[in-house]
Amino acid sequence: TGSPLPPPTLAQSIASPINLVLIALLIILVYFRFRPKTLSVLAKPPPPIVFRTFTPPLLKPYNGENGMPVYLAVNGKVFDVTSGRSFYGPGGPYENFAGRDASRGLACGSFDEDMLTKDLEGPLDDLKGLGEEEMEAMRGWEERFDAKYLVVGRLVAIFRPTEDERLKVEEGTTSPAIVPSERDLIPFLPPMVDEKPNKYEPQDFLPIPTYEEATSTRPSSSQSHRGPEEISHDAERQGLLSRNDPTQRDGYQPPLLESARSSLDFLPSSGGSSRRSSAEALQREIQQMDVEEPGDPNSRAARLSKRITSLTHSLSSINLPFRQWLPSGQYIRARIPSFLHGFRFNPNWIIVGRIFAIFLVAFIIWIFFISDLFAVGSRRMNNRFNPNEVRAFIQARVDADNIRQNLQYATQYDHMAGTQGNYYLATWVETAYIEAGLERVGLERFDVYLNYPKKGGRKVAIVEPPELAWEATIEEELAYPPEFEAQQTMVFHGHSKTGNVTGPLIYANYGSRQDFQDLRDQGVDLTGSIALVRYYGSQPDRSLKIKAAEQAGAVGCIIYSDPAEDGFLKGEPYPKGRYMPEDGVQRGAVGMSSWVVGDVLSPGFASLPGERRRESKDNNPGLAKIPSIPLAWRDAQKLLQALKGHGKKIEDPKAKGGVPNVEWWTGDSGSPTVHLMNDQIEKEREPIYNVLGAIIGLEQPEKSIVVGNHRDAWCFGGADPGSGTAILLEVVRIFGDLKKAGWRPLRTIEFASWDGEEYNMIGSTEHVEARIEDLRRDAFAYLNVDTAVTGTEFKAEGPIFETALKRVLDRVTDPNSNRTIREIWEENQTTMNGLGSGSDYVAFLDLAGTSSIDMWFEGQPFPYHSCYDNFEWMDKFGDPGFHYHKAMAQIWALLILDMADRPLLPFDFNVYAREVTKYVDNLEKYINSKSRKIDLTTLKEAAQQFVFNAKIFQDWDVAWGNMIDASGGYESHAMEIKRMSHNTRMADFETNLLDIGGGLPGREQFKHIIFAPDLWNNYGVAYFPGVRDAVDEEDWELAQKQLEKAARLLDHAAKKLNH
Repeated sequence: TGSPLPPPTLAQSIASPINLVLIALLIILVYFRFRPKTLSVLAKPPPPIVFRTFTPPLLKPYNGENGMPVYLAVNGKVFDVTSGRSFYGPGGPYENFAGRDASRGLACGSFDEDMLTKDLEGPLDDLKGLGEEEMEAMRGWEERFDAKYLVVGRLVAIFRPTEDERLKVEEGTTSPAIVPSERDLIPFLPPMVDEKPNKYEPQDFLPIPTYEEATSTRPSSSQSHRGPEEISHDAERQGLLSRNDPTQRDGYQPPLLESARSSLDFLPSSGGSSRRSSAEALQREIQQMDVEEPGDPNSRAARLSKRITSLTHSLSSINLPFRQWLPSGQYIRARIPSFLHGFRFNPNWIIVGRIFAIFLVAFIIWIFFISDLFAVGSRRMNNRFNPNEVRAFIQARVDADNIRQNLQYATQYDHMAGTQGNYYLATWVETAYIEAGLERVGLERFDVYLNYPKKGGRKVAIVEPPELAWEATIEEELAYPPEFEAQQTMVFHGHSKTGNVTGPLIYANYGSRQDFQDLRDQGVDLTGSIALVRYYGSQPDRSLKIKAAEQAGAVGCIIYSDPAEDGFLKGEPYPKGRYMPEDGVQRGAVGMSSWVVGDVLSPGFASLPGERRRESKDNNPGLAKIPSIPLAWRDAQKLLQALKGHGKKIEDPKAKGGVPNVEWWTGDSGSPTVHLMNDQIEKEREPIYNVLGAIIGLEQPEKSIVVGNHRDAWCFGGADPGSGTAILLEVVRIFGDLKKAGWRPLRTIEFASWDGEEYNMIGSTEHVEARIEDLRRDAFAYLNVDTAVTGTEFKAEGPIFETALKRVLDRVTDPNSNRTIREIWEENQTTMNGLGSGSDYVAFLDLAGTSSIDMWFEGQPFPYHSCYDNFEWMDKFGDPGFHYHKAMAQIWALLILDMADRPLLPFDFNVYAREVTKYVDNLEKYINSKSRKIDLTTLKEAAQQFVFNAKIFQDWDVAWGNMIDASGGYESHAMEIKRMSHNTRMADFETNLLDIGGGLPGREQFKHIIFAPDLWNNYGVAYFPGVRDAVDEEDWELAQKQLEKAARLLDHAAKKLNH
């Protein structure tokens, strides 16, 4: 059965036994917290102590002049404050006022001596993200700040009440507000004179202690809260004159000091060159500063008492209309029965009144909350922000010019994974996160296996016969003139095999298994050959082209870009048009991501720095076993021409490419001999960096919506992935503006800029493997955008998001047609398929069981993975005006908002169940095409059970909405708990489809029983992959076992929706 809506309930009984016990405990705790220490007289507070900074004569030379250091002694510890070094560093007295906060607080004089007598804690501000104006303000503050403490200073009392004065206060014979007279104070004040070399000379009447006396006596406040780094007095003395500072950090260094002022300049009434005007003014300032004896154990309680007293006075000043009828304290005491007067009970009625007031307020609040009056749901939680107004705000704030500028910056240099360019880009993204106001911002490092090309280490040449001798250019022409500083990456395959091989050249069309089988059927022997294949076609995955060539017996593989697929036969090539030019080369990874995803040397566990477990790269299932290299059709033309007359002449037009001036032949063992060399740099532990940031949710901060795009590119990355990166930063900026306005989502939004995606989705996979348990429990959804815009046709994959996505598309207008994108979507009968592989959603869906979606605007082919995929291509041909970038930003941001801030997660299980039923039907057809029968009864029954449970589950959404509408937008506490449980079960459904502890046979890293990358089409999706893999291998017994397992897990997940 489903989760029924609870009927409206009356408020819980207030007089229940547990509530009475809680009330009694509250009264007892409040009484013991605020009861006076004596029942007779409330203790008078001690007179205040006035401090100043004392400088031992021994240390006067250390004033920062002539390169000398500057020190400050606080709380018995000595700090090197030369140019502001460790004064606000770790362990410094102002470590939690570091950076920009200190620059504002101290510069305005809004601190007092009390702050110098506490052990303060708090995060450091490394000053990253400060603009030039803020840095100028910082420099100005440093000058004012260092001026106050040019030499060692120790806090000493310039006025301390005598013992007689303290006794008088305690006896009540004099007022506790004893302050020094102007006559008493003047001898202790430092001279306020113009800047002179002897300005720090002591006054004749001031006794000067030795350095040991000045630094050995430690205030009591410094004797607590000390960590293991606490130093002894001797260590302080020995290290005082040392300039070695282990806490010094690289970065901004403030300027040297040019002026100095008195250590009391910061007091509000001191003007830098004049004394206080009167003892009364001094008294007022002391009372305002509330300076207390350092280390006084009662100081905190005293401050609390003062605040309560202030509150009491404020409340007493309110003239309530019924106050005249309330009995006074004297009236109550007069009517206490006479027989009670004999008891020695003399309570402090002020304290009793405070206790009663606190109890009354707590009781009223408790009544409100126990009655569910304030237990409203998310409709009231963000009642300052109307959801429609927030959506309108998001759409209106998207700026195409901002996105264009983001892309122009992100593409100004190449940024392959693991390179300096990509690390620099990571710091830029990190800065953008910080400026937007995101929380938990930082870089996440993993050390992974990467390879890079060597200059002169790659070669493709015809070596036999001599008359055909020729060598390929390999490299692209420069995309930018030489005077530009933009570096251009070399041509190679990521995760390719190092090798130096020769063999006869054989052309194998698209390089699919069927293409190689066709050659064998024609009698062409591929053993020891160099296979030449073209991109795209019947085998879209470059890594599986190489795998098929290896299985066919080839020792090397060359993949070229054919103009029939993405070049001049499609249209005008770059720079005059959008298509690949003749020298353009499609780089790319050739790792077997259908078998192993992420770092191929750490499958199933995160490759964290220091991780010792590593798999060998030899015979690794995730790596190719023969060398390969990509070529432009300009070079492939020479190879194809050399095949003329060798093997079989190709008549099938589907097997011919579009390279001009070529007569198409297959080649054979007698073909010209080709030399293929791939000598490269291989690094088993190369650092890569994800950039992470978040906006913490209000209602369920532990639950998250993860938003991701990868940052690394094979060259400049104008479309892939720059278009997505530029949009991500705009989305981050907009949500940062919302946050600054006071808005927060119900669930946490995590923003991620992934590294290493191009090699094998490495950054995202390692992140998932490092947080696998947390993500399986708390990640509600993953929203991915990779190559965001290459055209005008919107596409998306991830069927569970269909309803939510259509609602978003209904709000976004197509820039060209002025119709909603949903209208065009439905007119084209676009559907949402399941997710296979090819981007960063793989680990989230297939390893962590997080419901995922991928979105993009698609167009005609472009210079994919070449250096011609740059900013100029996008600006001129991809999306002039960046209108579709703006539309993509609106779609992405609105979907994020829906997932993170709707009270009910907007998943549609009716759609999901409908699609799963289709997957089962298609699987049955696929099995029948193999002329074998497998019993699908249990899987069909599980699919029907899913349909049944999905309807019940989805009906609860409707009932909840009706109840909230009927109650005027209020949600009871019980209903709130029900709703959050409903959301959790919704998100857990995908996790319950994981075969945890098992996985797909032969590729156990993949756990999802419905979706996985197709074993022989990495970009495609295999539905019920365990069954399909076994059917492809004709292992019928394994196929039946995998089917039964899938049925069992699907049935279990469906039932868990409503239980």
